[in-house]
Amino acid sequence: MTITFDKLPSNVEELKAMPIASLNEPEYGAALFVAAMMHYSVNKDETFGMLDFLNGPYEVTQYQKQFIADRMAEGDHVVRSFFAGTSPENDYTPSMPYTIVTERGFDQETDGRMRILLTSSGADTKRFITMRHKPSTNQWFVEEQMILGMIREPKSADPWA
Repeated sequence: MTITFDKLPSNVEELKAMPIASLNEPEYGAALFVAAMMHYSVNKDETFGMLDFLNGPYEVTQYQKQFIADRMAEGDHVVRSFFAGTSPENDYTPSMPYTIVTERGFDQETDGRMRILLTSSGADTKRFITMRHKPSTNQWFVEEQMILGMIREPKSADPWA
């Protein structure tokens, strides 16, 4: 599924106003996670507010906050790498409008969970976000994310470029 953003959310109210904030497809929450993480370097508290919404009945834990802080310490190029048009050569600069291509890891859900695969232009393998279905609301929430791992350096930061 291809998901396009004309504008990325900068707070939970803007995120909730987006049509895909219905979260009635697992790809929606995965794409919104990436979109929300783009705001991390601007305002961590607003980003965590968006992530709280995407986590459903669970708030972001201190452990998760520290994990994200560790992964984002070198900048947001890892997050930018999930948008179309990015590459190490262009310092992971997304093309406009912002576009994310998702792929279901399984054809069906398993125990109310589904992995959504995302392609990073700086990694050799796809990364995933595990989404969990809440039947009472028919929404999919982020249960686990494995997208913030290391990728190839942006050209401007590569001493060998």
